[in-house]
Amino acid sequence: MSLTSILSAEAIEKAVKECQDPGSFCHKKFFQACGLSSKKPEEVNEVFKILDDDNSGNIEESELKSFLQWFVPGARTLTEAEIKSILTAADDDSDGKIGPEEFRKMVLS
Repeated sequence: MSLTSILSAEAIEKAVKECQDPGSFCHKKFFQACGLSSKKPEEVNEVFKILDDDNSGNIEESELKSFLQWFVPGARTLTEAEIKSILTAADDDSDGKIGPEEFRKMVLS
């Protein structure tokens, strides 16, 4: 499954473009712009599985670095501050990883 089977290519492109400058990524704005925040929980789960590159059941810091590249190949990597911001928003149990429920809660809130 690909992200464009869940989200429109145009919305993805627009969302990535809005945060192309380092330090400009805001997960809430990004999820709204690409349309993910209005999807069903099952669809958000599918996106989680795509982003969980190593199939560990969690999205780790190393996977967050290339977060935008999953949406648009060649997009920039996230800065350390942006990665920390996502972890702060989503990592409810403070284990340094984002699980499926944490991801769904972050996206849909």
